This record gives sequence, C-alpha cells and structure tokens, in this order.
Amino acid sequence: MLSVALRTLRTRWATFTGSFVALSLGVALLTVTGLALASSAGAPQRAPERFATAPVVVKAQDTLRVPTPTGDRVSRLAHPRPLPATTVAALRKLGRVVPDRSFTVHTTAATDAPTALVGHPWSTAAFAPYDLTAGRAPRTADEVAVTGGWARPGQRLHTDRGPVRVVGTLTSRGFENAVFFTDARAARLAPAVTQLGVEADPAAVREAVGGSAQVLTGTARRLADADPGRDSEALTAMNSLFGTAGGVTAFVSVFVVASTFAFAVAQRRREFALLRTAGATPGQIRRTVLVEALAVGTLASATGCALGSHTAPRLAAWVVGNDLAPSWFTIGDHTWPYHAAFWTGLLVALCGATAASWRAGRTGPTEALREAAAESGTITRGRLLSGTVLLLAAAVTLSMSLAGDPADLLHRKTYISRPMLLITAAALLSPLVLRPLTRPLTWLPGPCALLVRENTAAGMRRTAALAAPVLVTVALAGSLLGATATLNRAQSAETSERTTAAFVVTPPAGTGFDDAVLRRLRAVPGTELSPTSSTAVHVLEDDVALIRSEARAAAPGPLAATARLPLAAGAVGDLDDDSIIVNEEWQRHRVGDRVRIWLGDGTPRTLRIAAVMPTGSGDNGVYVTPRNAPGATVDRIDVALTAGADPKSVATALHRALGTGNGQVLTRAEWIRATHPETQRTTRLGLLLVLGIALLYTGISVANTMVMAMSDRARDLAVLRLAGATRWQVLRLTGAEALTVVTAGALLGLLVAAVNLAGMAGALALLSAPVTIELPWQALGTTTAVCALLATTSAITPAALALRRRPAELAGVRE
Repeated sequence: MLSVALRTLRTRWATFTGSFVALSLGVALLTVTGLALASSAGAPQRAPERFATAPVVVKAQDTLRVPTPTGDRVSRLAHPRPLPATTVAALRKLGRVVPDRSFTVHTTAATDAPTALVGHPWSTAAFAPYDLTAGRAPRTADEVAVTGGWARPGQRLHTDRGPVRVVGTLTSRGFENAVFFTDARAARLAPAVTQLGVEADPAAVREAVGGSAQVLTGTARRLADADPGRDSEALTAMNSLFGTAGGVTAFVSVFVVASTFAFAVAQRRREFALLRTAGATPGQIRRTVLVEALAVGTLASATGCALGSHTAPRLAAWVVGNDLAPSWFTIGDHTWPYHAAFWTGLLVALCGATAASWRAGRTGPTEALREAAAESGTITRGRLLSGTVLLLAAAVTLSMSLAGDPADLLHRKTYISRPMLLITAAALLSPLVLRPLTRPLTWLPGPCALLVRENTAAGMRRTAALAAPVLVTVALAGSLLGATATLNRAQSAETSERTTAAFVVTPPAGTGFDDAVLRRLRAVPGTELSPTSSTAVHVLEDDVALIRSEARAAAPGPLAATARLPLAAGAVGDLDDDSIIVNEEWQRHRVGDRVRIWLGDGTPRTLRIAAVMPTGSGDNGVYVTPRNAPGATVDRIDVALTAGADPKSVATALHRALGTGNGQVLTRAEWIRATHPETQRTTRLGLLLVLGIALLYTGISVANTMVMAMSDRARDLAVLRLAGATRWQVLRLTGAEALTVVTAGALLGLLVAAVNLAGMAGALALLSAPVTIELPWQALGTTTAVCALLATTSAITPAALALRRRPAELAGVRE
C-alpha cells in the first residue's frame, strides 16, 4: 500500500496541493510565533539612564508588602509616600543630597515640541549626564534648558507651568524629552520628594536610611528611572499577541486540513471501491490515506520551518517599528520552536486524515461501489457525534460561567478562546442545515436557480467543504470584533448614565489641578463643583490574595450632585472619612460591614462599607473621601449648574477661570465622546492578525475545494453545453453556486457570532451593566465580500479552462 500511496501523490498532486500549502503556512506561523515567544521570554536589564553617574539613589518605598500565612504579598502603590524629613536630614550629614522631582510639562507654543515633556530640577542634569550644547543653565524662575533640537536659546514658550524662556539646550539621551527648571522653581511645582541622588558611601547611606526607603546602587539605579518595568510589560502584551495568533493558527489549520482530507476521500470513493473489490482490507485503505498524510505532512512541515526561519526576523522588525516591542527586541538562536512547529504540523496532518481514513475503510466492497454512484446521507455519525459533544460542551461551559462567574466572560482571554467551541461545533454540524438554508436562497424562478438549488443539494459534501471555512472566518470576525465593540459600548453607556454634570473640566494629560486653579473655578457663579482624584486601595482576600482596586476620591455631597452612581445597596450620601463605597466583586460587600484596606500610599485603614455598586462592565470602581487618598491630585472636576444658571455664561466663565494651558472645559456630551473606550492597540492588532490568518486559510481551503471539485464536475458542465447552454450561462451557473454556498456559510457564521455575543450580553445583564449587542457589520461585510470573491474566482477560473475543450470530449462521448 506504500507504493499505491506514493503513486497516488504523484498522479493526484493537485488534490493535495491545498493541504500542503495550508499546512506549510500553518507550520511557518507556528515557527514564527514560537521564535518570537522564545526570544521574548525575558527582558534584558536596562542600564541606569537618569542616574547613570549618581553614586547612590535613595528612593521612597513604592510597594505595599503584606505578610500572609503563605508568604508576603506585594503590590505597587498608587501614591508612594515622600521620603521622611528625618531621613533626608540624616543623609545631608553624609554628603551632597540632590532632591529629584519629575512632572509633566505641556507647551502650547507653535513649535515642533515633543508631545511628552518632563520637568526636572537643574541640579539632577549632571547625573544622566546631560551636557550643554548651547547657552547656559537656568538661573531665574522663568528660565529653562531643554534637551534636543526642537527649541533654541532665546525662544519663549507658553507652557501649563507658566511662560518660560529657553536659555540653554542639552544633548538628547533618547529616553526622555526633558525641561530643566531652577531647583527652587521645580520645588514649587512639585513639592513632594520621593527620591534623592546622594554623593556618599553606600554603606553609610544604608545605615542612615534603615528600612524607611530603598537604597539603589549599580544597575539597581535603573529602578529610579521612569517606568522601569515598561520592557517587561511590552513583552507580556506581545506574548499574548503571538500566543493568541499561534492558537488560532493551530485551530484553523487543523480544521482546514481535516476538511481537505475528508473531501479528498469523498472524491475518491470509486477508487477505494475498486481497491476493496480487488481484495484490499479496510486497514490497508486506512493506512494508504495515513501514509499520504504522513508524506504531505512531513514535506509541508519541513517547508514551513524553513519559511518561518526567514520570516521571523522580518516580524521582529515589524513589531519594533510599530512600537509593539522594545527597540532591542530581536529573534534569538532557539531550536525548540522548530521542533514544536514541525511535530505539531505532522500531528495536525495525521489527525486531519484519521477521520477521513476511517470513513474510507469502514464499508464493504459492494457498499462502497453503491456509495460511489451517488452521495448517501448528509453527515457521518462520527461528525454528528463530535459536533453534538462540542455543542453541548459550549452550552454547559457558558451556563456554568453565567451561573458562577459572569465577569470572566468579559475578559479578553475568555472572549477570544471560548467562541472556538461553538464555531467548531457549528462547522461540524453545518451539513444538517445547509440543504434547508440554500433552498430559500435560490427561491427565484428560472432554470438557473433550479440548477443551483439541485446542484448544491446533490453535492452536499462539496457544499459543506466550501461553506465551513466561510462560516469559521465570519464567525471569528463577528465574535472577536463584536465582543470588543459590545464591551466598549457597555462601558460608554455606563459613563453616560453615571455622568449628570453639565460640564467636566480636565487638566493636561498626566497632570492635576493646583489650588489656585481650584479656587478660581469655585468662584464661578451658578456652579457646584465636584473635584475628584484617581487613587487605589488594596484589600487582602482569604488571607492570601492582595487585590488592588482602582478608586476615586470625592466629597460625598458634590459627588451626589454631579453623578448618578449605580447602587445595589446603600447611599452615596452615607460616604464619609470612616467609610468606603465598594462593588460586588469584593469578597465582603454588605453595607455596614467593616473591611481592612490599605490606601494608595500604603496606610492601613479599617473602613465601613457605606454603599455597594454592581460589578457592571468592569468600570465600577471604589469611592473614598479625599482624606483617604493621601498624595492624590485632583484630575477631574465635574460641574453642575444651580437653578437658573445660564450654560453659555457658565462655560465662558469656566474657560476664563481655567486660563490658558491649564486644561479644557468639556460639555457632558463632549466628555462622553472623549472618554468612549477604545480597544487597546495591541489587542486590536492581535485580533486583526487572527482574522488575517483565518481569511488566508479560508482562501486556501476555498480554492483547493473548487479545484478538486472541478475534476468531478467537468462531465456535468459538458452535459449542460451539449443540452444547449452557452459557455457564459455555464460560467454564470458556476459562479451562482459558489455565491450561494458562501452566503449560506456567512449566514451560519453570523448566527454563531450572534449566539457568542448573546452569552456576553447575558453576562452584562447579570452584572447590571447596559446591554447592547454590537455586531461589526463593516468587518462582516468585508469578510463576506472577500470570501465571495475568492469562491467565485476559484470556481469560474477552472471551469473556464475546462470549457475550452469541446463538450463531447469533456463528456467522454466518441464522435
């Protein structure tokens, strides 16, 4: 049977081309993602940047450490406490101490200034070190020195920190765009000091500091740089991106290869019938199919590994160029991704051919001959059983999630992976509904519609093989993009329902309002202001899990006047300095209970629960009073109008009180539009990559199915020509059949996507969040149109080539 299998590969090479291409591309993608994951396993430690020449850096404790029976639990603080004055005084006795301050700076001048400017005191410039390229150091409060070439000495700038004049420029170090003020001016702009540069012996510094702060030397000084964990965070996001892409690649490639082998076996029924009549056993037939798969899988996997090795460096350059990975990221010298991809590809080929081989060898000779004459049945028992099991599994797991933890259905990992069960089940069971679905699609009177209807019904295996990849692609597009759109819509609706203020005043990005601005805004007549701050609280659950919750600090009276919080119990007015508003995600969420928490600066408190909010879409956080948010600055002011106040006059007064460069005044509608949630760039690119992979495989599967089917349909087309149909009529019929099947597959995919999104809608309803299912119609239309174009092109092209021969020759009629 080995020789038979090899001869079959040689004579039927067109039949296996689609499987070879699909599998080799799948292995290539697995190789690329494996190499990317292996290369991003760990981020190299950056060298110190801002404090490269500082002997010692003393940094305030920025983490909360809580002991538990299973070890300490650590979480980053939202507002690290300033260094104690006693610690600073002790350090000054050891040597020169340079306080470090960092704050954002925004300029409204008509220059090519970078969007992200960071202010520092001049005395810290030597630690980088920064060197003057022109001008001098700042000496007065309105003088600054800047890095880079975007400004020149003598130039005046209007900033949110007041008007300044550039007196010096410095070399750029590449890691920040710095603006250096005098030390006195920087101290007024950022009074709190959380880290110091110290010129003293490290051992003496450690002895003076004790446990009140961190003492950083050597490479550890990088922890004093801005966002020292940015590389690890970027690699984590990239790992998620490539892990998802690799999982979908494996899922779709298994599906396409299995579908291709099943259709190839169905086409070769007469060939297998003859082999069985000649004495071949069922085991020999199965081994023949498996040997064919083994040969194709080996060649395709090897080709895919080679292709992946050349593609991986280009992918690394692409992710770096699109800021999805740090600039240092490259593909390393790893071997395990090649082994994993090769053996996975081979296993996919064998698994895809196993079901087809059982079908090929399980019937007797006379039954095989009878089956070779016409298709019998619409679905095999194995396919029906597998599809039913997967459908039940999808229903049971969804029901368990809705009953136990509906919030889990809103997490990205869940709404990306969970639809695979239902999509696979629908694809396996699609032959049951394709026949009744294609009939209403071909209801138009006339011979063409009649032939399309009967041809799709008679060739149900071909119809299912063509509709299945379309179903998968449309269902993936609708489920993944629809999930993010539905979740974003729910969060936007929550914002709209909560916000009752007429205006919302916001500062420049990354800053807060100072007391002077707050006093001016409070003096505007006809308004009631509710200043709020971003903060965080921590709670220990089950004595082992330290949970951080984002929170806002607000005074209860003004908060009730400018917001309508969704409450499950309690009242906003009950909030005071001894209480907290929590949501139902908290382990303890009963009004009146007392919970032990740690504030944003690590201060432990025991507060009474004043009110409880439903979980919602995940944006219902925690509320405390400003007293329980030490270190937090006001970053939002909601403005309500008093009775009789004129909105236009109030808006004008608010703009005047805010001043130039201190932020913006938005109406309620403008605020809701400005804060409409958007899918993260990494997530969006990941979803597009997943859909691109699915669409690529759909094209391969559709083209392969059409080419394989044309060899069996050549006689049918010739009969139509002999019956009087023109060449154009035959081609139009072929294209109409392809469009009908694509439409049926798209409708099934749309139904599957709607069911998946209905599960998310159920979770939102259980969490008391606004429910509106958002289907990505543009993406669905584009995906369906591409599938239709691929299908019609793949159907018409081989048909047109076949029709170039004489009809009698195609039909096998001797003249």
